[in-house]
Amino acid sequence: MSVVSRHYVLAAGGTGGHLIPAFALAAELERRGHHVALITDERGAAIPGKPASLTAHVLPAGRLRGKNPLSWVKGTRAIWHGRAMALRLFESFEPSAVVGFGGYPALPSLLAATSAEIPTIIHEQNAVLGRVNRLLARRVDAIATSCEQVDRLAEKHGGKVTLVGNPVRSEVLELRDQAYPAFTSESPFRILVTGGSQGASVLSDVVPDGLAMLPTALRSRLQVIQQCRAEDIEAVRERYASHGIPAQLATYFEDMASQLADAHLFIGRAGASTIAELTAVGRPAILVPLPIATDDHQTANTREITGAGGARSIRQPGFVASELAKQIQAMAQHPETLANAAHASWNCGYPNAALDLADLVESFGGAPLMDVIRMGGEARANADKARAKGKEALAQDHAG
Repeated sequence: MSVVSRHYVLAAGGTGGHLIPAFALAAELERRGHHVALITDERGAAIPGKPASLTAHVLPAGRLRGKNPLSWVKGTRAIWHGRAMALRLFESFEPSAVVGFGGYPALPSLLAATSAEIPTIIHEQNAVLGRVNRLLARRVDAIATSCEQVDRLAEKHGGKVTLVGNPVRSEVLELRDQAYPAFTSESPFRILVTGGSQGASVLSDVVPDGLAMLPTALRSRLQVIQQCRAEDIEAVRERYASHGIPAQLATYFEDMASQLADAHLFIGRAGASTIAELTAVGRPAILVPLPIATDDHQTANTREITGAGGARSIRQPGFVASELAKQIQAMAQHPETLANAAHASWNCGYPNAALDLADLVESFGGAPLMDVIRMGGEARANADKARAKGKEALAQDHAG
């Protein structure tokens, strides 16, 4: 007899920050024998990393922004059109639960699920509850969070909350048990600089000059890997060359996990996925929160890792070459200081986030009676044993 196979729908889109944890959850649910479908928008469908077995359905996703009444009418119409399409999908797919990952592309599917009385879970990646998740918080059955403290989360919803962390890509998680790269007073000093999926011009403007201001003992050992916007890359290359600092530049790195594995220090934005990957691997960081992020959530994202001593945060108006050099020198002038920061970052990680989120989703996975009807009592008992055995094996793997 086979394991109980249920159907789940994940709703996410817009950015990699929403899609990456959805992909990780999909992989774990499929590993457990379930069928998973993804509802996203056109931008979300283009995000790399989707499991090959995960079927994606592109639905319209309106946005409710600005003060123009016409834009609200247009946005509302798109949301309700997407809701109707999601309801039709649910009729054929019959999901046991629908999981939303925030952002407007998730809204039509969650509205459809609540109207159809399908169990719903939302996952919040940031340290501030997003606008769509705030709209849905009172309607859904459970709220999964990635941080101990989540701003804009009403106290009355506390009974729905489960802290699971933010799932990361498997290739990043595999690095967790690897030691922090050896860093001595004579070894190379490898710095990884990225600005998220779209890059960040402020990093291109500041980082080369900041590194050039380091004391010779540090500067002479630098090896820089930096992601740049296409329009910035040649100017950044010339600046590094003028400073005599070796730097590998690209607009996109296919092997970001291996770049992170080799890095002694990360410099970049403070998106939720970035924080989750840094803490999963245990890498110290200098973080520059995006100043225009909704509700200043990137600044909130830095709270836990900076409080633990795993990173330093610099507001963008104060992110100038001299301040960057000062902060790098404070972290790296003694090898043990940087190693201690790496360990502090590692301690902030949630390596079981995908497993714990899958457990939460499965807890809303349909009435036991329905499983007995579909499979028979003996088959269900075997399924439960198989799932328990699989979880035990995973726990042993992580412990090892």
